[in-house]
Amino acid sequence: MSFKIIGTGMYVPEKVVTNDDLAQIVETNDEWITKRVGIKERRISETEFTSEMGAKAAQAALDNAGCTAADVDLILAASVSGETVSPSMACMIQNRIGATCPALEINAACAAFLYLLDTAAAYFALGRYKKILVVGCERMSGILDWSDRGTCVIFGDGAGAAVLEQGSNYLDVVCTVKGGDDVIKIPHALGCSPFFKTEQDTPYIHMQGQETFKYAVSAICDDIQSLLDRNGLTMDDIAYIVPHQANKRIIDFACKKLKISEDKMMVNIDKYGNTSSASVPIALHELHMSGNLKRGDKLILTAFGGGLSNMACLIEW
Repeated sequence: MSFKIIGTGMYVPEKVVTNDDLAQIVETNDEWITKRVGIKERRISETEFTSEMGAKAAQAALDNAGCTAADVDLILAASVSGETVSPSMACMIQNRIGATCPALEINAACAAFLYLLDTAAAYFALGRYKKILVVGCERMSGILDWSDRGTCVIFGDGAGAAVLEQGSNYLDVVCTVKGGDDVIKIPHALGCSPFFKTEQDTPYIHMQGQETFKYAVSAICDDIQSLLDRNGLTMDDIAYIVPHQANKRIIDFACKKLKISEDKMMVNIDKYGNTSSASVPIALHELHMSGNLKRGDKLILTAFGGGLSNMACLIEW
């Protein structure tokens, strides 16, 4: 027993910040950002916390699925930018949408939504859950160093969600973790303990761009090829690939390496930037709403991020 997706939803803040807007606060310009990452604009929260955006995406997914919060048996959420360490974003979302089911959170950075799906499959296998709500939500603007043009131009805020029910459409998954903080890390604030003597980096995103780029291209290509080989498929059997929206050049390089048409890749990074765990569900929702998906289509979702962690899954729509 695994699952099928019966509804999707997303939410992004109203505030649009263009590349020209960023050029007013950091040394950059539209040409530099577009050429290096493929982003033209991103959404930035002015008043909403992470859990608020997550709850709005969750409600949109419930509406899309024709469900209510009372129908949900479990909520799984992911975030690296929640407004509280405890309660978790999952618990905050549960409260905001009026659900009463168990709720828990998983942290796998940008790959986390795929980890939520695999965790949901495990819960469905127990046979006690009929509907599970999965949510990726981020206010990345709150953990950025806005004087660092290498990171502040890349990220955006938003949330994406999906409603899952028992089914057999989750076909296969590959997962890799290479633990370490040398490439990507987001430190906590150290606090004010009079006994702790160790210094630490500032509590913002620290990322080695070139190393991240090489790792990401390799992860996408290896994971997709592994799924195809293990299931006796070719790229012709895949309707769409929904990749993590980290950098348009990463997606372009992956297409060339895999020798596939860019038309198979769902890309929306130009509008939203990198929204971390919200990236894949936002892209999946927009693909769903485009009307291009048909029941029975095979999709590959693929993501990579801090951990280092990467994951890809094969699903049938």
